Amino acid sequence: MIDLDAFVADGFAKIEQAAPQGVADSARAALWHQIGWSPESPEEWTEPVKWVSDMTGQGPFGELARSPLLGAALDRICGVGRWVPRGALGNIPVRFPVSPPNDDRGWHIDANAPLPDGSWVVSGRPQTVLLLTLLSEVGDDDAPTRIRAGSHRDVAAVLGEATLDPMEAGPLVDEASSGRPVRHATGRPGDMYVVHPFTVHAADEHRGREPRFMAQTPVMLTSAVTPGSSSPLARVFPG
Repeated sequence: MIDLDAFVADGFAKIEQAAPQGVADSARAALWHQIGWSPESPEEWTEPVKWVSDMTGQGPFGELARSPLLGAALDRICGVGRWVPRGALGNIPVRFPVSPPNDDRGWHIDANAPLPDGSWVVSGRPQTVLLLTLLSEVGDDDAPTRIRAGSHRDVAAVLGEATLDPMEAGPLVDEASSGRPVRHATGRPGDMYVVHPFTVHAADEHRGREPRFMAQTPVMLTSAVTPGSSSPLARVFPG
């Protein structure tokens, strides 16, 4: 069960064991095979980040994407029939305890609206929510995603109805939310986080010992979030 009050207040909420841990473990094993490195051979881990993907949505990946607990949470957050079910988890950055870390840890929000030409922008009228799916054990030292709690309200205030390039939006939302407390997306394999499209977040340096596997998936909405909408997503707008 997702904490709807926490989502409205903080801009994110955790679903513990949205899928059984064994399913996430099976997905991680498949990703190791795709990477071509061994979990028992850290001498092979020569890059701080490897991007892999669930291309098929079959097996454990499909089971994760179609989690009934996730579906129930999205119904409460977005509204029944207001989000588009996915068959796959999509892009999965795997972070390794390798120095120096990758230079990709700036505060930002994800592109949240598609344009007719197929490109994506940051919009004040978002058409996605962000889903983080933990596929490995993630503690404070294991490169957890950092989240600025409550920052979705700052972003709603500064974006208005603007449409920005994601690189242009980064410094704007970083400055607007700099005073917010930082939380970490930690947990067990099979845990998920539903994140408001305006919530400012960032990657972190890996200080632990085991690689971190986590999928970051945009879930499309059937229509843009606008002031006056009835879903909890719209409670972020000023006034």
